[in-house]
Amino acid sequence: MKKIIFLLCLISTFNLFAQTTEKEDKDAIQAVLKAQRIAWSKHNIEEFMEGYWKSDSLKFYGANGITYGWENTLIRYEKSYPTEAHTGKLSFKINDITKISDDVYFVLGEYHIKRDVGNADGIFMLIFRKIDGEWKIVADTSC
Repeated sequence: MKKIIFLLCLISTFNLFAQTTEKEDKDAIQAVLKAQRIAWSKHNIEEFMEGYWKSDSLKFYGANGITYGWENTLIRYEKSYPTEAHTGKLSFKINDITKISDDVYFVLGEYHIKRDVGNADGIFMLIFRKIDGEWKIVADTSC
């Protein structure tokens, strides 16, 4: 009987640890998004891009099709949002963060940009992957 109780306690401890880890992952992902929001709202697109995986394998899928690679995504953002009037003030509404595997989550949300040239609103799905201990966006679908 003592062995069964010990085993149940051990299983409960592992479950608690797993839940804590998932919460920490989600908090870290939220921190990346917060840093991006702040950088965007300062019209610092390069700092905003720090949330993305700096790789040719990064994928951004928007209204104009797929953009491949970190550098091409940066160029796309700089071209589409050339001034502070275009970047405006960004806010997010995160609707869901779901674990896919130990080092991969997807995030569903809405973005809202208040700006002088007209507000912009849309939805997004991001795939985050933990790379070298940091959460990075490896795929972004925004429209």
